[in-house]
Amino acid sequence: MTDPRFSADPRFSAELRATLALAAPAVRAASAALWRPSGLRARYLGYLGAMHALLRASVPLLELAAARCAELAPGDPAAGPLGRYLLRHAEEERGHDDWLLADLAVAGGDPAAALAAVPPAAVAAMAGAQYYWIEHHHPVALLGYLAVLEGNAPAPGLAQRLAAGTALPAAAFRTVRDHALLDTGHLAELDGLLDRLPLGRDRRTAVRVSALHTARELARLFHELAADHRPVFPLAPVPAPVPGGPP
Repeated sequence: MTDPRFSADPRFSAELRATLALAAPAVRAASAALWRPSGLRARYLGYLGAMHALLRASVPLLELAAARCAELAPGDPAAGPLGRYLLRHAEEERGHDDWLLADLAVAGGDPAAALAAVPPAAVAAMAGAQYYWIEHHHPVALLGYLAVLEGNAPAPGLAQRLAAGTALPAAAFRTVRDHALLDTGHLAELDGLLDRLPLGRDRRTAVRVSALHTARELARLFHELAADHRPVFPLAPVPAPVPGGPP
């Protein structure tokens, strides 16, 4: 007799997508407000800083979840394949937070200020909840977080539209441009994993709860960035004039 705690569901990725469709209008509305033309350059700088705060947690979260999987195996049949996926994905994501700092510098922002700034509460809520669920429930919850972030990757063409709206150089949009391409493949791989992992009903519920929480906090973050007309992260410092040099 199959243990219901460890059953796979080949329809799970489609069901999760249907659940997230309920939150999609809120995320789309927040994204549209974030990328409206008026004041776009300042909001883009804020976006880069906030996304850096979020993405620098990605590899540590993936590695922590993989370590928890190693502790759970061999009694948990999902732990092995989940842990291997998480370690592989950690290597794929490594260094992407540095891309954001490089984009911020090209855009005229100050990476040191972004590193020193207190991360937005919505970022802490998104990433912090994952630490709790990994340590105190099951690392599979992280898949809900990944499903939302990769399912809401920058749209193709967004980098070009932002460049036109901000008059910033193309080099300031590397992360937006590359993630529009990379996350499509990542999402397909994640869907396949969700459909074949032996999770059972309770752990699939954990994935759903994590995903809905992440979608809510992502919408909150975008709304907060859209509403703040001040530069969220200071511009790079301007060098003092050299005595006797040009003004």
